[in-house]
Amino acid sequence: MMYVAFLLLIVFTDGASSKKVCSYQDVVDYLNLTTDNGVFKLTRPVLDYKHSTMVELDIILYAILAVIEKTQTFVPFIWVTMMWNNERISWDPAQFCGITHITIPREMLWKPDLFIYEMIQKDDSPHNPYMYVSYDGTITSEDDMKVVSTCKMDVHKFPFDTQRCNITIGSAIHYVNELRLLPSSNSSRATQFSREVMKSQGEWEFLQLSIASYNFTFDDEQWENLIYTFTMKRRPLLHVINFLLPILFFLSLDLASYFIADHRGEKLGFKVTVLLAISVLLLILNDILPSMSNKTPLIATYCIVIFALMLLSLLETILVTYLMEKDSVSQEESRLRDKREKVKIDNCNAASDGEKQHELLPVTEEVNNSIQPRESHVLLLILEELKELQKTLNLHLRCRQKVGKSGHWAAKINRAFFIFYVTIVSLFLTLIFIEWNT
Repeated sequence: MMYVAFLLLIVFTDGASSKKVCSYQDVVDYLNLTTDNGVFKLTRPVLDYKHSTMVELDIILYAILAVIEKTQTFVPFIWVTMMWNNERISWDPAQFCGITHITIPREMLWKPDLFIYEMIQKDDSPHNPYMYVSYDGTITSEDDMKVVSTCKMDVHKFPFDTQRCNITIGSAIHYVNELRLLPSSNSSRATQFSREVMKSQGEWEFLQLSIASYNFTFDDEQWENLIYTFTMKRRPLLHVINFLLPILFFLSLDLASYFIADHRGEKLGFKVTVLLAISVLLLILNDILPSMSNKTPLIATYCIVIFALMLLSLLETILVTYLMEKDSVSQEESRLRDKREKVKIDNCNAASDGEKQHELLPVTEEVNNSIQPRESHVLLLILEELKELQKTLNLHLRCRQKVGKSGHWAAKINRAFFIFYVTIVSLFLTLIFIEWNT
């Protein structure tokens, strides 16, 4: 009985001890993957040089960090996934306890020499130090990149513009018969996944990520590229509130200034102040828009035309003020001339009255003898007052007629220019907003 128990103990002990224990290092040792082994990292991983290396590429937009119109720079944050096959790597998972993939440092294997054509600044974001290696030789590399790239922007409809920026990826030295680029996802799937994972867009609304393949020939050799086009639309609310509406408010103030009296100095100073405010907004716009563009931005046309209309309105006010001042000076000179003539006439009348009084002295004495002295004195005083009142009324009536004529033509000029001003502004604003919406 004890012998049977001992045999059973030996059998169970051998079974437990025969269970195999595996590790990732066993696979690495089996493949002979070391940092000094140049077989895996010096040359393209094919057993026959005529075989092409198929690289599957997938790019997902994670964030729109910046779109700088002044320098025409597009800065996205993207996820990049590359997959290719290494014909020198394979193992049987059954021999290694079912291990189907391992992770190894990037420096141990060959990687496709892909680069971004539009990239103008070295990526300074932290990189993933490892790659996945599958049992069938499939290598997977995943990485995050902050791409600072050039983008030819069309700011004609700023701030209601839509921009399309490209990221072109290709090999530096491998021709199309050596390295092929294939997209892992189509445009609709890449767009949908980008919308799901996107964290930051700023003032931009992401619309679409389209993928296209492009081959170009140079020096009788052909290269294959993948072009990822990011389409995004600007959210214009901030620019409308901070820029477009203030200019319309200043334009409304300039139109309201026509209800200020012309003979005062407040109207001219008010228009100059509004014009200076528009100049400040133009300086701000100059810092936003690029120095060169294929078409003149509509917002620049919008500002320049309104600035020109306000300048024309200021010149009209200066002209009316100058003419009114000139009329005022001529009226003052006419008043002085009339006063001098009045003095001369009074002197002549006094001299003639003295002569008549001397000639008619006997008659006057007879009349004075017939009329009471007190009554004659009162009648003479009344006559003198009536003469002075008549002269004063004539002078005031003449001045009023001159002032009335001056104010009449000034009002006509203001009315005509106001109608012209409102008509031009209405037509221009209608055209500019139709152009923005198309």
